[in-house]
Amino acid sequence: MALTRSTQDFEEFAKARTPQLYRSAWLLAGEHHLAEDLVQETLAKLYRAWRRVEQVDNPAAYAQTVLARTYISQRRRRSSTERPVERTPDRADQVGDHELRLSLLQAMAELSPLDRAVLVLRYFEDRSTEQVAQDLGKNTGAIRTRTSRALVRLRAVLGDEAVHLTAH
Repeated sequence: MALTRSTQDFEEFAKARTPQLYRSAWLLAGEHHLAEDLVQETLAKLYRAWRRVEQVDNPAAYAQTVLARTYISQRRRRSSTERPVERTPDRADQVGDHELRLSLLQAMAELSPLDRAVLVLRYFEDRSTEQVAQDLGKNTGAIRTRTSRALVRLRAVLGDEAVHLTAH
């Protein structure tokens, strides 16, 4: 069975964007298997809407938006109070990086899903406040406030450890 051009375009897009989506998903979910599920669900949503998605100015940014919204939606649906367990990623960390990653991941797990999504999009994905607001369907003032409060909570959770997390 021959693939349509649109399907081929989607496959190329998915292959190129999956590593970036996985990195964001891992930062959001805090666990390897949940991150994989989140990426898979995101790609399934993108595939179903691919004809519309390929018409937008920046399909990669659109994919990140779908990922963040899917994560928030999943966290709202789950009544479970399960917390991610401390695990290292399947690939080796950079020397000295593992302590920072684990501390930051544990601290991020203490935040609400929306706060976590805001920080990941804003600082790990290097998006502007306006882009994050658009991605999450909020106004820029709300994102600025949420960012500020989430950083305060993150610093409170990290406590004195935050000083020792900088690279030597």
